[in-house]
Amino acid sequence: MVRAIPPSYRTTMEPRKHSFPPVIDGHVRLLVLGSLPGERSLAERRYYAHPQNQFWRLISPAAGRDLAALPYEERLRCILSAHIGLWDVVASATRPGSTDAAMRDIEGHDIAALAATLPDLRAIAFNGGTALRHGTKQLGTTAARYKIVALPSSSPLHTIGFDAKLPAWEALAQYRA
Repeated sequence: MVRAIPPSYRTTMEPRKHSFPPVIDGHVRLLVLGSLPGERSLAERRYYAHPQNQFWRLISPAAGRDLAALPYEERLRCILSAHIGLWDVVASATRPGSTDAAMRDIEGHDIAALAATLPDLRAIAFNGGTALRHGTKQLGTTAARYKIVALPSSSPLHTIGFDAKLPAWEALAQYRA
């Protein structure tokens, strides 16, 4: 006889969510790190896929092109041609939904090891507070080798407006030249 498990005994196990491979080449001078892709990005297998996320609009001035107007693969080619790389500080975590605050059982990427493979790297920018907090811990003492830039999050959950976020993101252009 099969017995039903009462709701009070059930455990909810969120599946682990995994980030994407880095978007880099040997000429990256600026590495922009997020936390962990949200639900929409994971479903589409694209960085910053949610239409309300402002990432592509915010990074455009640093890349020297309107990236939001381009197809995804062309966006990636353009940031690389602008010597900008992209990755996440969280390799995997459990998380219901897309908010950083809900992440549990976090496993980080080896940011220091990746940075060591980029001979032209000058600056590492963190897209939001969670990325900054985890990423600087992961870099440890190697952080002193690079200019560390804290950016206001491109997430729509970070409620300051686009115009308030833009100056910090525009300043990234100085690190790619």
